[in-house]
Amino acid sequence: MSDIASNISTDKKTICSLHSPGRQAYADALELQLSLVDKCQKGDIDAALIVLEHDPVITMGAGAKDCNLLLPKSKLNELGVTLFKTDRGGDVTYHGPGQIVAYPILNLRTLGLDVHTYLRKLEDVVIDTLSDYGLEGIRHGQAGVWVGEKKVCSIGIAVRRSVTYHGLALNVAPNMAHFSYINPCGLEAARITCFAELLDTQPDMGEVASKLRGNFAAVFNVRFVEGVEEVEGVRCFGL
Repeated sequence: MSDIASNISTDKKTICSLHSPGRQAYADALELQLSLVDKCQKGDIDAALIVLEHDPVITMGAGAKDCNLLLPKSKLNELGVTLFKTDRGGDVTYHGPGQIVAYPILNLRTLGLDVHTYLRKLEDVVIDTLSDYGLEGIRHGQAGVWVGEKKVCSIGIAVRRSVTYHGLALNVAPNMAHFSYINPCGLEAARITCFAELLDTQPDMGEVASKLRGNFAAVFNVRFVEGVEEVEGVRCFGL
């Protein structure tokens, strides 16, 4: 297995297994993440990236406030939205069809990155993807990316023994009404936007995902290979 730190110093690209399971339940995606985290910690893989869409789900991060969940679980179930408590950083957020979710599995120690630099690099990936569509993405204090005064991408991560998991959610054309069930990341739902609102025409999901993968490869200097499908001590940051 190649040494990632050596790869960076010689400008050799890190091998990153790419997993694209399509639309998947949140619990199944978390299981896949943890499996890949274990492989990365053991040195079986250098890095991995999961890119997918989720079934409708509201996740409550390590810093979630109950007041930011605006509907009871029973009502969410009636509406076809799952509620899931998770170990990423941040508050309450929504995932669903029409949203591209990316979960990088990276060893920060061997990459020579601290958590804050890693978060900025994730934002760079999204900012570059927005730029591909003529949109100007900006930072707004907290982790995530905004266009003007509205947030288009949420970021929430966790780090276990130097290896990252969880990641980012980029709104392309989700059901925006679902954001009204929460105060997403502590914000009013009206402060959330998506590509479909920002552009005259809605971009193809597959195209946006492809551009996001390409920008991730450039920012983190990785080369993708197709992956094989298969809380204790956790530090949490973001949203």
